[in-house]
Amino acid sequence: MATLKDLEEKSIFIIREVYSRFKKPAILWSIGKDSTTLLWLIRKAFYGEIPFPVVHIDTTFKFPEMYAMRDRLAKGWGFNLIVEKNEDALERGIGYSTHDAFTCCDELKTKALKKAVEKHGFDAVLVGIRRDEHGIRNKERYFSPRDSNFGWNVVKEKEIKEGDSNFVSLQDAELDGFGVYATEFTEGTSHVRVHPLLHWTELDIWEYALQEKLPICSLYFAKDGQRYRSLGCQPITEPISSQADTVEKIIEELKQSKSKERDGRRQDKETEHMMQKLRSLGYM
Repeated sequence: MATLKDLEEKSIFIIREVYSRFKKPAILWSIGKDSTTLLWLIRKAFYGEIPFPVVHIDTTFKFPEMYAMRDRLAKGWGFNLIVEKNEDALERGIGYSTHDAFTCCDELKTKALKKAVEKHGFDAVLVGIRRDEHGIRNKERYFSPRDSNFGWNVVKEKEIKEGDSNFVSLQDAELDGFGVYATEFTEGTSHVRVHPLLHWTELDIWEYALQEKLPICSLYFAKDGQRYRSLGCQPITEPISSQADTVEKIIEELKQSKSKERDGRRQDKETEHMMQKLRSLGYM
């Protein structure tokens, strides 16, 4: 069984690979526990510094506590924070009071990210997702090339030979057990998503938060019998019943829980296979 040190070392190896292999990487920060852990690991990898721009895709619908933590940590840790919004969608009135969660997530998150990647010319984007968080994320790889439409199964035409398919995948095989990852990609790749936390679990994150004394958004801790297990946009994120008001209590609660981490996130269940559809469009 992997220890927290094992998990940390593997993630730091991947983070340093990004630094050495890409010209203009960035990290996506949602202010949640996973992406904050990723920020911490980057600081560890580079001796207290974060050498990448930190991008927050702001839907304008986050919790006030999340915005407060974002600004406080950016100032305290001194990193380059870039806040991006899909201003065009906001001007058109896209919002949860008038549109479904799928439309809002696609317009205010995915398309905002597309604009940010194009605007800043990022060639790699580090994202703090985990395989155990959602079934569709179990399909991800550590280095995942994206095409111009942000699809993750990038393909190109090739010369057809008898018995061959006319497509070849650009998402090269990974030998992550040997620390071997594809980091060079052919034309047609707009950028590469990098997922240094794929091998972590929700429980790992909280045990690491306890060990490292990580900064944690207050919404994760129980108040009046409720807390948030996963953070997103306020109109579509619901709390769970809980008395866990410390990291230690959250860890014990998770060891007993049989519910899913994202049960309180409406975009995961509004329509059939919604997360699958969002991911196919380039959702984080």
